[in-house]
Amino acid sequence: MSEEFRHIIRFYGTDLEGSKRLEYGLTKIKGVNIHFSNAIIKTANLQPDKRIGNLTDSELQKIEDVLNDPEKYGIPQWLFNRRKDMETGKNLHFIGSELTLRTMSDIGAMRELRSWKGTRHSLGLKVRGQRTKTTGRSKRVVRIRKRRLRSS
Repeated sequence: MSEEFRHIIRFYGTDLEGSKRLEYGLTKIKGVNIHFSNAIIKTANLQPDKRIGNLTDSELQKIEDVLNDPEKYGIPQWLFNRRKDMETGKNLHFIGSELTLRTMSDIGAMRELRSWKGTRHSLGLKVRGQRTKTTGRSKRVVRIRKRRLRSS
C-alpha cells in the first residue's frame, strides 16, 4: 500500500490532497505554515517537490515525529506558535484541535480577567486596534434615510 499513489491522506485530523506538493500540502494542517513545513521537510530529509500521495508510511511517520516534538529535532524556536507558555514556561508548538482549544481557553482567560482584549472579544469588536468606523460591520446596513432625501 505504501508504494501506490493515494489521492487523500488523513493526517492529524485533516484530509490532505495527494496531488499537492509536500511543502504546500502540509500547510493545510492547522498550526503549520509554509516556513514550518519547510523546516519539517528539511529535518525529515524529504524532497519538497514530492507529492503527498507518493509518501510512504515511514516518511509519514518521520513527519509525525517531527510535528510531535519539533524542539528535539532542532527546529528554531522562533517558528513555534507558543513561545514561553504561561503555564509551563516552555516553547511549544500546537497543531490541529489542540491549537483551537488553547486559543479558546486563552480568550476565555482574557474575558475573565476583563482585560481590554477580553472585553473587545466579548463584545464582538475588533481586538487589535483596527479602525471600526467604516469596516467590520455586521448585520448593519449603511444607508441614507428617506426623510432626508425628501426634505432636500
